[in-house]
Amino acid sequence: MSQLPDPIREGLARGWKVFGGPHAALPASLSCDVAIIGSGAGAGITAELLTKAGLEVVLIEEGPLRSSTDFKQRESDAYPSLYQESAARKTADKAINILQGRCVGGSTTVNWTSSFRTPSSTLSHWQQRFGLAELTDDAMSPWFAAAERRLNIGPWLTPPNENNDLLRRGAAKLGIPAAAIHRNVKGCWNLGSCGMGCPTNAKQSMLVTTIPAALDQGANLITQTQAREFELSGGKVAALRCTPVKIDGTPASDSVTRIVAKHYVVAGGAINSPALLKRSNAPDPHGRLGTRTFLHPVVISAATFDQNVEAWNGAPQTIYSDHFLGTQTIDGPIGYKLEAPPMHPVIFASTLTGFGQRQAELLRSFPQMHSLLALLRDGFHEESPGGTVTLRSDGTPMLDYPLTDFVMEGARRAFLSMAEIQFAAGARTVSPVHEMATSYTTWAEARDAIRALPMKPYVTRVVSAHVMGGCGLAGSERLGVVRPDGQHWQLNNVSVHDGSLFPTSIGANPQLSIYGLVNKLATGLVKRLNGRDVTLA
Repeated sequence: MSQLPDPIREGLARGWKVFGGPHAALPASLSCDVAIIGSGAGAGITAELLTKAGLEVVLIEEGPLRSSTDFKQRESDAYPSLYQESAARKTADKAINILQGRCVGGSTTVNWTSSFRTPSSTLSHWQQRFGLAELTDDAMSPWFAAAERRLNIGPWLTPPNENNDLLRRGAAKLGIPAAAIHRNVKGCWNLGSCGMGCPTNAKQSMLVTTIPAALDQGANLITQTQAREFELSGGKVAALRCTPVKIDGTPASDSVTRIVAKHYVVAGGAINSPALLKRSNAPDPHGRLGTRTFLHPVVISAATFDQNVEAWNGAPQTIYSDHFLGTQTIDGPIGYKLEAPPMHPVIFASTLTGFGQRQAELLRSFPQMHSLLALLRDGFHEESPGGTVTLRSDGTPMLDYPLTDFVMEGARRAFLSMAEIQFAAGARTVSPVHEMATSYTTWAEARDAIRALPMKPYVTRVVSAHVMGGCGLAGSERLGVVRPDGQHWQLNNVSVHDGSLFPTSIGANPQLSIYGLVNKLATGLVKRLNGRDVTLA
């Protein structure tokens, strides 16, 4: 694959202005029209629109700049260099493992390409509870459509791999609707290693779309550098102080780069964005900053089949079912979305419960293993308020996320739904990923056992790949951190453009929700800054 074109290396050869890490030395100071903290979904969309409008832009990214030449489809390479805390970021109590990108392109570089518009029910809830009257389906549709055109988001027409087709077949036998997931790909090779960076540049992440477009327009990119804190003065930001970090995120030196901009866009992702504002002692008169941070807590059900499933092979996560999001009201018992994730050896072994002989037996059946995951839709009920971002003594962020009984009872129902679907698809055994569960050979046995399981943290394995909220959007400063146009309620030259804006979880994989909403907000920001009209696509 080293013979394929590498747009990042080609851009560097053309003279892109990239600093930090192995690139040009970090300057002591920089000035620009807009400084963007982050380079993921929100940052990338914002950078392309701002540079199209002729604004001078500096992007600051904590992680490294990697490219298709570096993506070897090896977990041992990908997790330490492309993910927060080597793909082992955890909540404060260590009960939930969080997968979150930390590289140029952010999580869009390592996600599985699943693309959903924000569900109508979620938008309606925001209108009613958070004063976001303008976020209707009709109003948001053109912003989503433009993002879909720009990033080649559309139906995946290739037949699903066996791992995903088992979800389709099992659901069909039970009369449960399932459908294909739209993906942001162009010329996909159907390899299955999306979570380790796309080696063919087929995934239309920010790494190969909007960030190169912004750099071609003259933007500056600073890599392996942490946006440490804002200098505040008179209700606005006077400067941003940045420090270099190593690949693992630890400090590289005591040097400081000071960036002075007319406007600052915080787009470091949920957890990191509220942490930056907290380190800066940003005004928070109503105690909203860092609160209502959501995870779509995920529980997993593993199953073995007689045939080879090879869940590592082929496009990941291409079939889903929203049936269990609609079996109760949105603010009633917690609903969940079902998907079939890819499985690779390291992430599989580290997620499985048990150890020793029991785990060895499961690993021997890896080629025949199938898994389903349930994304729990948190944030719509008073007993599912999400978590709170706090700071450790060194200023690094930490998320305190209580797994309430309300959430865990939703996890139990999800285990039951997944097991029934897997047995309907012909599973030989089903194993809920829970320390006190075992491998069950019939649906009746699994049903009775799951109903009796203690649904508590630690014994129930919970993971997350979708971090949202913490800088919530709201029509009133009592209800959120930022205004409906994305500007901070108290800091008049700061906007937030990432998943931390969401006042609840989405109830779907969030990347397209970020693209569409930020497309709207960034277009408005351009109009306010220089009066120009720009379009994404």
